[in-house]
Parts: sequence; C-alpha cells; structure tokens
Amino acid sequence: MSPPREPVRSEIDRQLDAAESALERGDIERVLDLCTQVLEVDPGHPGAHFLLGDALRDLQEPEAAEEHYRAALRADPQHASSWSGLASVLFDQLRYEEARNAALRAIRADPGEPEGYYVRALLRERRGDEAGAQRDYRKAFRLDPEGYAPPTPMDDALVEAVVQQALMAMHPSIRAYLENVAILLEELPDDETCASFDPPASPAMLLGFFSGSSLMDRTTEGPFATLPATIVLFRRNLERMAADRDRLIEELQITVLHEVGHFLGLDEDDLEQRGLD
Repeated sequence: MSPPREPVRSEIDRQLDAAESALERGDIERVLDLCTQVLEVDPGHPGAHFLLGDALRDLQEPEAAEEHYRAALRADPQHASSWSGLASVLFDQLRYEEARNAALRAIRADPGEPEGYYVRALLRERRGDEAGAQRDYRKAFRLDPEGYAPPTPMDDALVEAVVQQALMAMHPSIRAYLENVAILLEELPDDETCASFDPPASPAMLLGFFSGSSLMDRTTEGPFATLPATIVLFRRNLERMAADRDRLIEELQITVLHEVGHFLGLDEDDLEQRGLD
C-alpha cells in the first residue's frame, strides 16, 4: 500500500496535534472524535491508537485502553510511552506479571520514560520491596517532577487527627450513628477488595473502602442489615495522591467523607454531585 498523499498526511498531523491538546485540557470526547477520524483514514496509525489509549485510561476503561496501546505497539514496537501506558492499565487489571514485563520494555525502549519507573515502583511496593519502590519513585520524579511527585509520608497521628476533624464537622446525629463504625488504616488494598468492584478498582487509586451494612440497610430486615460497618483507609495510595501535606490532608478528608457517604446509603452518583468523588 502506498503512503497517504501529503495533504492527507498533513491533515492527520493536524488532527493528532488537536487531539493531544484536547487530552491535555481534559476534553476526552474531542480526543475520541479526532482519533477515530484519523483511524478511518489510516487504521494502524500508532499515534492515534496511543492517544485513544490515554483517553480511555482517563475514562477508567483499562481493557479498551489496552487494545489501543497494543495496536500502537504493533505499529511501533519501540514506542516507550505505549509500553508504559500498557503497563499501567495491566496493573489496574491486577495483571501484575504482564505489567512488570511491559514496564521493563518501556524502560529498555527509553530509559528516560518516567511512567515505566513509576509502574515498576507500584509493583515493587505491592511485593514489599520498599527500598526498590522508593528508588523508582525518585527516578520517575527526577525525570518528570510535575507528573510524579514522591509520596508524602502520613503517620498514624495525622490520620487520626484528620479523621476526628472530619467527623466533628458532621451533624451530631450522623456522628451518633458512626459511633459503632470502625475506621481502620491499612497500607494497600488487597486484590480481593479491588476485584469486588465492577469494573475492578485500581490497586493504586483506591483510597478508601466501606464494607458492611449501610444506615439504609439497617432500616430494613434484609440479609445485610446486621453486617458490621467498617471504613478502611489505604495509607500508601493516599500518600501518592498528594504532592504536599496540605493536599494530603484534603485527600484524606474527602476520602473519609466519601466512605461515610456510603455508610449513609449514598451511591457514587450522589457522592459525585456533592464533590466527594
């Protein structure tokens, strides 16, 4: 097949530049539209597949993103950013060995690719290799200080203080209901917890988890009405979400309120409307 005529190629380049700009400002629908137009003309274009992969990641559709990263890599097997994007969505799907291999391919293709080190840090953290994880977090930060700030440490005293502050800001009637709700701190969510969501929650992004019977369940005589209620906060994920202590406290407060919302019987749409997503 002969290459596209130059005017067509120039139009593709213009569309991809526009798609990249749209991705940076969070206009995902525009990215999808522009990249789909490119693929109608050039079905194997690696740049269009890569940007679609990134856009679908932002939409939290890791399986669909995986398909486009793999399509980009079939066209350009040395595209480091596609390897690191693939590593990230495989990690989100709890496919850790595949994620590790993809992260290593990203680093080999381009030792300056920060996301490859970041995903490898996440994998090392889950294996309990704290020293290795910290080395990779620092490497990603050196390569991209704005995109990969190192985790902000959070001790138990800070967590307890912020939780108490969040609870005291609630109406006394709600605090009364929460007296029998355990609030626990764990390092990371396990695979079973992540897999309990549909689709599965990313093991790097899940900040908190509510289990047991909600307040609404307790007003019925259903099978879940007597289950004990527990809110679990995940220290490592919260630490990675914040570039500084103020942001860390904000994330922790929102997470506590989010999980309390689940206890009160609110669903994800309700919480999003209240700015607690």
